[in-house]
Amino acid sequence: MRPTLLAGLEHELRFTVTESKTVPHLYPESGLFRGMPAVFATGFMVGLMEWACLEAIQPHLDAGEASVGVEVRVTHSAATPPGFTVTVRVRLDRVAGRRLGFTVSAHDGVDVIGEGTHDRMVIDVARFSRKVEEKALGGGHEATS
Repeated sequence: MRPTLLAGLEHELRFTVTESKTVPHLYPESGLFRGMPAVFATGFMVGLMEWACLEAIQPHLDAGEASVGVEVRVTHSAATPPGFTVTVRVRLDRVAGRRLGFTVSAHDGVDVIGEGTHDRMVIDVARFSRKVEEKALGGGHEATS
């Protein structure tokens, strides 16, 4: 991480909601999701918030570094139909070693549709990838309940 990665960093991302980002498309394998109204899905909203955080910190990471989401605490308080543009605003509030804490919010031009916090961990991509590969080779991929 570069020394320029400091609390107070802000970023904004705009995205126009398409039909493919609505609830019926979140998990098309689920008949329950397919039967839901075609509004911006919470899962896609969270992904958009993560995207904004990624863009905010990218210029401040060293070669070989990236970040992964480790905690999400957000509300989704208003429905957004396709065609609306969602603006996500993020602010880096906390840098604690490699853990980054953000305040996030989203607005669709009419309503605040979501807000909360999101934490990311800066990783060494090569080391992270090795660990994932080791996990995949070691099995443990069966679902448990």
